[in-house]
Amino acid sequence: MIRAAVLPAVGSPLEITGIELPEPGPGQVRVRLAAAGVCHSDLSLSNGTMRVPVPAVLGHEGAGTVVSVGEGVTHVAPGDGVVLNWAPSCGHCHPCSLGEVWLCANALTGSANIHARTEDGTELHPGLNVAAFAEETVVAANCLLPAPEGVPLTDAALLGCAVLTGWGAVHHSARVQEGETVAVFGVGGVGLATLQAARIAGASTIVAVDVSPEKEALARAAGATEYVVASETTAKDVRKLTGGQGVDVAVECVGRAVTIRTAWDSTRRGGRTTVVGIGGKDQQVTFHALELFHWGRTLAGCVYGNSNPAADLPVLAEHIRAGRFDLGALVTERITLEGIPAAFDNMLAGKGGRALVVFP
Repeated sequence: MIRAAVLPAVGSPLEITGIELPEPGPGQVRVRLAAAGVCHSDLSLSNGTMRVPVPAVLGHEGAGTVVSVGEGVTHVAPGDGVVLNWAPSCGHCHPCSLGEVWLCANALTGSANIHARTEDGTELHPGLNVAAFAEETVVAANCLLPAPEGVPLTDAALLGCAVLTGWGAVHHSARVQEGETVAVFGVGGVGLATLQAARIAGASTIVAVDVSPEKEALARAAGATEYVVASETTAKDVRKLTGGQGVDVAVECVGRAVTIRTAWDSTRRGGRTTVVGIGGKDQQVTFHALELFHWGRTLAGCVYGNSNPAADLPVLAEHIRAGRFDLGALVTERITLEGIPAAFDNMLAGKGGRALVVFP
């Protein structure tokens, strides 16, 4: 038996309880978790904004050490450090054939599997494939990537979602060029990663926008050159900071209609807005036809940073080892499994950056 955070039903509180985890079968790997990040997507799963089979063990951003491997697994071995990849590409669906592995049609099929059982025999699903809110997990071998050398596993956990998403939003979706101006809306874990990525890309002016004045120091440490507390005049405030033109690129990390619209309004004529935040179906964003023509702006969705984790992790590792990307700067709280519900509350209240579950 191991301890895990279980979502018994959509809208129900998480339960920290013992679960029975099977040994890995063919093509599977058992991993002892070092750490798991608490992502807004976990909150979206718990409240039904995103849907997966329940009851489930949540958590999708994590890293740990291989304990044992099933038949046919050769690319990892017991003792190896690994990063969990919650969205593995199948390699043969239409998006994968186009090289768009982040849109793989089969990436989340594993979430329907039976992952473990509670003490009373209730069957549990693996959240977003990897069930990282647990002391140990069993995953498909293609859900694992080698942990970068020289990076502590507790820090490497953040690479599994927040960092890849923020990095990819800047370098793959928005394709920020040196000297361009950038605004980042939402200074949580993903927003902080996005700010660092924009700084590494060579952005000149980097504006961080958040509802909380208390996050300014976090934002500036990550690379923000300007800070705006969100209000009804946010778009005008951002435009004033860029000579009245607006930024070249806006990255929205919140997933709310008003924030998406404000991000779009904050860009220059011909500017680019990338939406990373995951919003509900009730979040309707409206535009009229004339403004779409006149402003010539681009609005794009961004899934998992439009990243190819196998290719992007080595690049990120070099920046981390060189001190250009600071994983620790994303973390504002280190907690146990019991601290996850409070971390959800903090996210809802717009407090802090990334909360990180650290396992003994």
